[in-house]
Order: sequence, then C-alpha cells, then structure tokens
Amino acid sequence: MTVLIFNEAEVRRHLTPEECIDAVREAMIALSRGQTQQLPREIMTMSGGRMLGLMPGAMNSAGEFGAKIISVFPQNFAEGRPSHQGAVMIFDAETGALKILAHAGEITAIRTGAASAAATDALARKDASRLAILGYGHQAFSHARAISEIRSLSRITLWGRDEKRRKAAAAAIEKELGVSCETKDIAREAVKDADIICTVTGAKDPILFGADTPDGAHINVVGSSFNGPAEVDSDLVVKSLYFADHRPSVLAQGTEFIRARDEGLIDDAHILAEIGDVFAGKHPGRRSSQDVTLYKSLGHIVQDLAGATLLARKAEEGKIGVTVDF
Repeated sequence: MTVLIFNEAEVRRHLTPEECIDAVREAMIALSRGQTQQLPREIMTMSGGRMLGLMPGAMNSAGEFGAKIISVFPQNFAEGRPSHQGAVMIFDAETGALKILAHAGEITAIRTGAASAAATDALARKDASRLAILGYGHQAFSHARAISEIRSLSRITLWGRDEKRRKAAAAAIEKELGVSCETKDIAREAVKDADIICTVTGAKDPILFGADTPDGAHINVVGSSFNGPAEVDSDLVVKSLYFADHRPSVLAQGTEFIRARDEGLIDDAHILAEIGDVFAGKHPGRRSSQDVTLYKSLGHIVQDLAGATLLARKAEEGKIGVTVDF
C-alpha cells in the first residue's frame, strides 16, 4: 500500500484560499442536501485543557471517506508552537486502503478561513470593505487572506489581549495583504464601524456584544467549536439573522446559541437556515442593508475532506506530495 503525504509546507503552498473557498462551498451544499455522511465530533478532554478530537465522515455514500484526528493544546500558542496538531486521512472508496495523509493543522486553518469567506460572500453587504478580527492567532491570518479574496478590503482592525502579539500579527497581515491593519486595545473599538467581524479567539466568555455591533455588519463566530466557551453574548445572538454551518451541530455544540436558548430568549427556529442552503439559493440570507447577519462555524469533516481531495487532484496533475510505502 502506498500513501500520498502532504506536509504543512505543501498544504500551505498548494491549498490556496481562492480554490478552497469554492471547494468548501460545494461541500457545505452537499452537507445541507444530505449527500454526505458524518458522525458527531468526538472530543476527549484531558488535564490542563488538552483535548483530542476525532471527526469521521464521507463526501457521499459511495465515494472516498476519511477522518481527522487532532490534538488541541491551547498552552502551545503561548510557547510558539501550534495549538492544533494531527492528520487528515482519506481512504480509497474501492479498496479501503489508506490513500492520503495530510497536515491537519494547516488544512483546518485554511478551510476554516475559506468557509467564513464563503459565508461572508453570501451574507455580507456587497459594499463591505472594513474587516475587524478579534484574535491574532493562525486563524486571524487565514481569515484575513480568505476574506480579501471575496471583498476589496479598505482597512483591517485587530484586537487581542496581548499587545506585543497583536501588533506583530497586524504588521505581518499588513505586509502580506497590502491593506492597512490597525490594532486596538479594546474589542469594542475594533468593531465599532466594521462591516465584517471575525471572532477567532479561545475566549471562554463573550468578547463581542450585541450593543457594540454595528447595524449592517456580518459576523463569523469561529473560535468556540464545542459546548463550553462563548465568544459572543446572547444579545448579539438574539438581534442577528442567525445561520448555522450545520443545524444539528449548532443545537448540540453551539455554545452561544445554547446559552441564549436556555435563557428563554430564542428557540430552535432562530436558526434561519444552514449556510449550504444559502449557497444553494434555498434561503435569501440577508434581507436589508441594516441586518446583522451571523454565521456560526463549528467546522466539519467534509470541509477537511474537500481540502485534502483538492490537494490529491493537484498531485495527479503535478509532482506534489510524497508517496511512501506504508
């Protein structure tokens, strides 16, 4: 058995945001149409905030299938190491043999930013140009890159609790994208006139509030991927037109939504649609320029499989990846 391996550098080089946006958009349409299979995400928690996650799934009943297994060590970020480490595995649909092994951390970063960009393209105002990012880790870069593919950005503002890190991240983003990137000491100041807001933090409690969110803004809520931490408050959930990446997942693991529902402020019908239905034209999305739209991103294995499959297609066209006997 031979396995095609893509390391971190090759994933970063060959899985471009532009191509990944299209691949993830199609994967989310298939998910909403029931054309994919996936089991609920399994997360094993350990001491010190360490976690091990398993996400199995298939793009369709007869096609290739696989899984992502990943460790999450939040403390690594402070020490300059990746917080998410692991592999995306794809198996051959006919033989069941392991076919592809790809760097999970880099695929996760790129496909998550691409998913938010696709949602932003569908839900944000067409003239949206001011981006605010709350957070300064790997996902801040991924989101800035991807969203710059679908909107002409005039300005980026960045907030994070550590002044040195947010300034370093802002300088790097500005250099790479050629767009002014300012830092703010207070999250409220970072978002006060933003058109697009991305929350990509590890915050346990809200850092973005309904009272501080401008009318007409679109928000991608990304940082919390299991029931526990919440990046936005219940007021923002209530005031927004709320779109899920996957309805059952948000009802089970979307902390911000669950908190607002448990407080009696909303019911399950507050989820207007899955983003795949918006992509497919089954739901119109934004209704007016003053609406606040919210996309809750929990992340799904079909997005990882779409990214890894895209890399495999490129390997067939050129010499990328390393083939090893396994």
